[in-house]
Amino acid sequence: MNSYLLSLGGGVLIGIFYALFRVRSPAPPGIALIGLLGMVLGERAISTLTRFLG
Repeated sequence: MNSYLLSLGGGVLIGIFYALFRVRSPAPPGIALIGLLGMVLGERAISTLTRFLG
């Protein structure tokens, strides 16, 4: 749980930095969200497989 809060806090800080300096996000929001979803699903799949295989 602690790593999730740290990740959320880091994302918020970067978002504030982007807004203050008017930096455009390097990826369109839709594509970025799909990429993040893929990362989460991949992490879950590896975690499940390692638990299943022992």
